[in-house]
Amino acid sequence: MQLGHGSHLRLSLIALARLLALWLACASWAFAQSPGPQPGASSGPAGGVAAEAAAPPEAPVRFANRTITTLRGTFVGVDPQRRARRAEAVLKELAHDAGPDAVMLRVEPQGHALLVEGELVLVLTEADADRLRSQTLGQASAEAADRLRRALAETQESRNWRRMAQAIAFSLLATALAVAVAWLIWHLRRRATRWLAHRVARRAQTLHVAGAQLVQAERAAAVARSGLALLATLLIGALAFEWLGFVLRQFPYTRPWGEGLLAFLLGLFSGIGGGVVEALPGLVVAAVIFGLARGIVVLMRPFFARVAAGGRRGGWLDADTARPTQRLFSLGVAVFAVVMAYPYLPGSGSEAFKGISVLLGLMVTIGGSNLFSQAASGLVLLYSRTLRIGEYVRIGEHEGTVTETGAFTTRLRTGLGEELTLPNALVLGSVTRNYSRAVDGPGFVVDTVVTIGYDTPWRQVEAMLIEAARGTPGVLADPPPQVFQTALTDFYPEYRLVCQARAEQPRPRAEVLSRLHARIQDVFNTHGVQIMSPHYRSDPAQPKIVPPGSWYEPPARPPVAQGEPPA
Repeated sequence: MQLGHGSHLRLSLIALARLLALWLACASWAFAQSPGPQPGASSGPAGGVAAEAAAPPEAPVRFANRTITTLRGTFVGVDPQRRARRAEAVLKELAHDAGPDAVMLRVEPQGHALLVEGELVLVLTEADADRLRSQTLGQASAEAADRLRRALAETQESRNWRRMAQAIAFSLLATALAVAVAWLIWHLRRRATRWLAHRVARRAQTLHVAGAQLVQAERAAAVARSGLALLATLLIGALAFEWLGFVLRQFPYTRPWGEGLLAFLLGLFSGIGGGVVEALPGLVVAAVIFGLARGIVVLMRPFFARVAAGGRRGGWLDADTARPTQRLFSLGVAVFAVVMAYPYLPGSGSEAFKGISVLLGLMVTIGGSNLFSQAASGLVLLYSRTLRIGEYVRIGEHEGTVTETGAFTTRLRTGLGEELTLPNALVLGSVTRNYSRAVDGPGFVVDTVVTIGYDTPWRQVEAMLIEAARGTPGVLADPPPQVFQTALTDFYPEYRLVCQARAEQPRPRAEVLSRLHARIQDVFNTHGVQIMSPHYRSDPAQPKIVPPGSWYEPPARPPVAQGEPPA
């Protein structure tokens, strides 16, 4: 979409406004605040240390947004703070009529007196000189007098409306010029981006290594666009910096900010650079710790790979637990490395870092109990070999094939095509029936229960159930199906048919069971046996027994035919 010149101008103004807001905030923070007291300290003898600790804190004397001098000593029993407040009060009273020529410096036995229009403003003593700069009293007095003359001159300038109008005009002109240059930079960036992106993309298409394109044209064009955008932003930032300094220097009150803006920026970059240099030894130690941790993880990787590929069974580490154990080992090494490297990280001892650590600990304590419970349950399931992928299980009322065992959940695929996600804590707290562990090789156990009246020969029922199982697709002939009489109730015996089936995917068990039920019905119908569970309210007219001559109703066979010894 093409933007008009008005849209370009609005975008440039928005970008410039954001940068100006940032610079104003930095300047206000750096120069509008008065420096706090700096208590002195010394590493001399015990008496010297006590004397320095008892020394009063420094107090700056500020007037017209400038620091005239800094008082460091007590004069005739008055501490530096009270001396500074008195000097500032005198200057405010004299500033309306006094000019820079009214400043006088007179040497007295007690010190150097600074006067304005003959009125005493303050007295500087040897204790007020800056010992860190090896400053003498004469140098401190001369510097204070020069600063006061400049502050008084700027005070007079601020009451000159013609000079203020000129400053406003220059500021507006500089603003218009800065906006125009910023718009030009942004407009040229768009044109240069289209041209450079086209050239870079065309050049990237010609770079091939072994028949493959080395750099994607879209990625190269994106890098070119990002580089030009960064360059344009830096240029606009430098323009905004110069504009801000120029505008601040036009007005007397903000002139100290404009004069110190460059020093502030250099100090900021110097502080950042110094912090990086100071942090380098700690970062090197942390990098060594992380490198050693990485080496240990890589060194142990072939061992876990051999265990996973070897198909080893038994013991706490085998093919099923090799990969999860490798991930747990890597996680443990990483946590240990972070704990060891933490003291060497930049800012680890700061209050902000400590606050974040406390917050994270509180979050883990309050909200991580359930998470850790699920993870611990997952570990128990993993190392107890309760479940394996591909096994057919029943967990509580849920039945299906295990498709995934994770750290927090277990997934089942039911015979109806549904995927169930069960929390590991639920799996661990429920009774798990594993139908695949009782078989040799892959597959599962299929069982079903029927109840037939006592007047039907049990041999015939068992033979019909086995015939139905053998005629069901998916049921294996080896091992052969078996029938167990699991209960003799008041009205009928209970028969349980148990057979083995092989499954290629989760769905077949439900299908095999459905086909088995259908086959049982067909076989019973063929032989004229009703699948019913009789209930009686009174004694039947005829006893519900099977005479010996009917014990071997088809498809049952006598013991000789089955190879069994006669009863």
